Amino acid sequence: MVRKSAAIAEPDGQQQSGSESKAARTRTRILDAAAFVLSRKGYGGTRLSDVAEQAGLQAPAIYYHFPSREDLIEEVMWAGIASMREHLTAVLDSLPPGTPPLDRIDAAAEAHLRHELEISDYTTAAIRNAGQVPERIRARQVAEENEYGDLWRKLITDAQNEGLLRPELDPRVARMLVLGALNWAAEWWNPRRGSLETVVRTAQSMIRNGLSPAASEAEADTPKPKRRRRAAP
Repeated sequence: MVRKSAAIAEPDGQQQSGSESKAARTRTRILDAAAFVLSRKGYGGTRLSDVAEQAGLQAPAIYYHFPSREDLIEEVMWAGIASMREHLTAVLDSLPPGTPPLDRIDAAAEAHLRHELEISDYTTAAIRNAGQVPERIRARQVAEENEYGDLWRKLITDAQNEGLLRPELDPRVARMLVLGALNWAAEWWNPRRGSLETVVRTAQSMIRNGLSPAASEAEADTPKPKRRRRAAP
């Protein structure tokens, strides 16, 4: 599976000289390699020698671009959430005007899962290691997580405002539970044991039926099977 690197824009859109462009490409190779290693080995198991091997470099070359292992990991963790926020924003912006709130939530769930599990090692690394890295490394990531959460907060609020959220649900709790379930897929999903399409469809069904009062109404309207009486002895 080929996964994309995080996009790192050039400042002010300026063209770079040949040497600067080479340095930028090398920096991206290091970040891509760090994301790959971190997503698989975790914070404690990520060594700069492994990153250098994955990038096809000598380990000392990393220090030319990053002062320390922690600085490198911090950049990967931040980029993972930043790239997912950009991805979700683009997906939502591409939907036709007037797309119903629950359909937008369906699209958001798919965008989250595909970016986390298929598109970006950065996002996988950020999600899987959020509870492992020191707080000083997490600061930039937390700021991005808050902005990402705002996108989901609006999705849930829009559904609530149109009467599409079960009245007994707390919107914040519902949002946190949905995101927690989506994030946890990074820990258990294995492509050899089920397709990503199945994960997406199942997640969409569970989220929609868990949020919408229409699901409980349909349940109530469904006739219950009658129990057969036992024949008298």
